[in-house]
Amino acid sequence: MPAISGMPSGFTPAPTPATSVDATGSSQPVRVPKQELDKDAFLQLLVTQMRYQDPSQPMDTTQMMAQTSQMTTVEQLTTLVRSSQAAFASQQQLSSSALVGQTVQWADTELKTSGSGAVSAVRFTADGPVLRVGDADVPLAQVTGVTTTATA
Repeated sequence: MPAISGMPSGFTPAPTPATSVDATGSSQPVRVPKQELDKDAFLQLLVTQMRYQDPSQPMDTTQMMAQTSQMTTVEQLTTLVRSSQAAFASQQQLSSSALVGQTVQWADTELKTSGSGAVSAVRFTADGPVLRVGDADVPLAQVTGVTTTATA
């Protein structure tokens, strides 16, 4: 995104509200800056830029439209990333659920331990699906092979 001109010196985006307690025991506000530049911060910067612009040299509308379209693009990309992450998580859950009753082989990340066995259950965690194989919990990422379990 191009630099925003016309900003007052020392300008920082609005802080996230927080408080601290000083030596007298009273609560004092603490400025905690945002770590990301989201659409609200962008709009605040744009409004501030317009407020402090030189009236004899108003902001170039082409530049303002370019900044607005960049903000829209970033917002749409963020939405696309979230949708892709949700679709990937759903695919992992579906794929790991299909492994119940199958025999899997696995190895840990250092390839020190390995094993195989029939998958009896699947648990979904924040780190991804975890297969229950015998007495072991095996993350889906450690599965190295799958074979069909013979039925009697």
